[in-house]
Amino acid sequence: MKRIIVGITGASGSAYFLRVMEALSRQELEIHLIASEQGRKVLTYETGAVLEEKLRLWSGERAEIVLEDNENMFSPVASGSFRCDAMVILPCSMSTVAEIACGITKTLLTRAADVMIKEKRRLVLVPRETPLSTVHLRRMAELSELGVTILPAMPGFYGHPQTLDEIVGFVAGKVLDSLEIENDCYQRWKGNHEK
Repeated sequence: MKRIIVGITGASGSAYFLRVMEALSRQELEIHLIASEQGRKVLTYETGAVLEEKLRLWSGERAEIVLEDNENMFSPVASGSFRCDAMVILPCSMSTVAEIACGITKTLLTRAADVMIKEKRRLVLVPRETPLSTVHLRRMAELSELGVTILPAMPGFYGHPQTLDEIVGFVAGKVLDSLEIENDCYQRWKGNHEK
């Protein structure tokens, strides 16, 4: 069974997290979920959702979901010996980006990301910030040079989305694509054959 670590931080964009988790929960996966304190607060503020209530809903699906304690550095995900296929942090705050880029591992979330980098495993960060400062861009460039996928929450409009859900679905689908998870969250480009 494929193992994925999912992190949520205090950046705006909790709708992306919910959409990705809904899709992942329907897959045969082992998901280790790590939420920062601010991630929980922003989730509730933006969507009205409470993480534990959502976990109960998602647990009725196919995936096995483990809620990790962000302060528990004795968790298996804190070790490189924990075999994991991929990790995604969405939304990913600029503070978290900076900590990961600088190797600061004060929480389980940043430690797990650090492990993914050192073990050369797939790590996807979904920043949701605008405008981006030079500091933000440099930290993301440093991470990209280390093989980290930087997937900004920038929706495409070529599919002519009509609803907020379709806009969220575009970014969620791109995240799932980067994790190599089949999905139909967004309309894929089929080309334009008109001249």
